Amino acid sequence: MASEKLRKEETLAMRRRLIGQSCRLFYSDDPVKIVRARGQYLFDENGMRYLDCISNVHHVGHCHPSITEAAAAQMDLLNTNTRFLHDNVVLYAERLAATLPEKLSVFYFVNSGSEANDLALRLAQQYTQHEDVIVLDHAYHGHLMSLIDISPYKFRKLAGQKEWVHVAPLPDTYRGMYRESHPNPGQAYADTVKDLIEEVHKKGRKISAFFAESLPSVGGQLLLPQGYSAKVAEYVHSAGGVFVADEVQTGFGRVGSHFWAFQLQGDGFCPDIVTMGKPMGNGHPLACVATTVEIAGAFTANGVEYFNTFGGNPVSCAIGLAVLDVIEKEDLRGNAMRVGAHLKDLLTKLKTRHQIIGDVRGVGLFVGLELVKDREQKTPATETAAQVVKRLKEEDRICVSTDGPWENVVKFKPPMCFSMEDTELVVQCIDRILTDMEAK
Repeated sequence: MASEKLRKEETLAMRRRLIGQSCRLFYSDDPVKIVRARGQYLFDENGMRYLDCISNVHHVGHCHPSITEAAAAQMDLLNTNTRFLHDNVVLYAERLAATLPEKLSVFYFVNSGSEANDLALRLAQQYTQHEDVIVLDHAYHGHLMSLIDISPYKFRKLAGQKEWVHVAPLPDTYRGMYRESHPNPGQAYADTVKDLIEEVHKKGRKISAFFAESLPSVGGQLLLPQGYSAKVAEYVHSAGGVFVADEVQTGFGRVGSHFWAFQLQGDGFCPDIVTMGKPMGNGHPLACVATTVEIAGAFTANGVEYFNTFGGNPVSCAIGLAVLDVIEKEDLRGNAMRVGAHLKDLLTKLKTRHQIIGDVRGVGLFVGLELVKDREQKTPATETAAQVVKRLKEEDRICVSTDGPWENVVKFKPPMCFSMEDTELVVQCIDRILTDMEAK
């Protein structure tokens, strides 16, 4: 059946009948039916090629032959329950450890970023024996109930904020309370966390963790101001809590200059727990939690075994090892630096031509283009952003999407093999579309 071809209309009709309607498609009005992919390109049922600026999951490129070969070879040899002793999981853990600060030396393998963040929450609460969590406004950490509870992006649309969850201001230096003109926005935003901790203590409650993406993604492709994370960690540690860095979207060299986005905050900062996921298996379900010996020890001491049937299985770890090999062999971090810098430079030049471009920000191949109706008031140009996305797909077969609290940030998180030529094409097309919209 898998080899049989359905017409697009048939696939769509079956999906509407069989798949939950809350599971939404890209371009829901006219979805793209993708039947194969390679590198940074997607191909529809008619053989038409689309440039993929969305798929940060397919980190080293769609259907990379080295990943496919590693997966097939290990699957042909062994894939079994993770309670059997096997080399792959320890070899993979050792490779990951080499990319992280020395104190992050214990690993738990799982299957998704949501599982990783749920486990991180358990680790923090077990270690500290506290319950309360501080998160950033507009944050999203996963789809499990425990994570919806700590994701303002989700819980504000559902049951609301739990008493053990506390929301700190998003450290947005473009439109937040402390902006680029502030002498030390990192310290100023960190002090909002300090104030929040004091409020929590006044209620007789205690902090288990501060939970944050190393680069807020749903929040609008933001860079945290320098010094922020180290100062927040200082305040959180003083309160008896731990710092959890969510690297599910941003890890594995996407920022270019570093392997992990939290490392952008400087050598003086190290989280207590790091979660990773999406790009880790290049599309294969693979995720992980890295933590310290002390935190892992407290989790073991509770006397309850932690067992994950598929987390760290031989095939998953073979794929994870292959992903690390490709990142190194193809210098994908270097590519992210070079191509990402070129993308930012071209978009910044566009800003001089189009008043609707309010901000260009990002690092490596994690870039946001914020559209505003008025640069002074920073009024979100949500409809224009949606039109840009729609027209890029329909006119140029380029797939991008939007993010941010007002869905006015066009985001770029492409596969890491994205090229200079791809970048130039995307920017030329955005320039043409904005020029046309302005003329009308």
